[in-house]
Amino acid sequence: MARSNRKIIPESHQVLHQWKYEIAAEFGLAVGRNAGTSGFADTEFAGELGTTGATSGYSSYWGHLTARENGSVGGEITKRLIAQAQRDFMN
Repeated sequence: MARSNRKIIPESHQVLHQWKYEIAAEFGLAVGRNAGTSGFADTEFAGELGTTGATSGYSSYWGHLTARENGSVGGEITKRLIAQAQRDFMN
């Protein structure tokens, strides 16, 4: 069977993208705009978390993070999606 990356709900892409950066900031991961210089320029917790030593000059570079760190962000997104679906189901 051929695999498709077609989005079922295209509008969800932006929300998931935002969650990715918010969760990375909550976990203290240095990603986003100017991650190597000013930290989390595009996240809510920028001033509180600082940076952990990233490569500067990339707007959305994640290659300096470990597989565990990247996986933790994806896992947290999944947990939040399941929690949201459960809340919606109960209403």
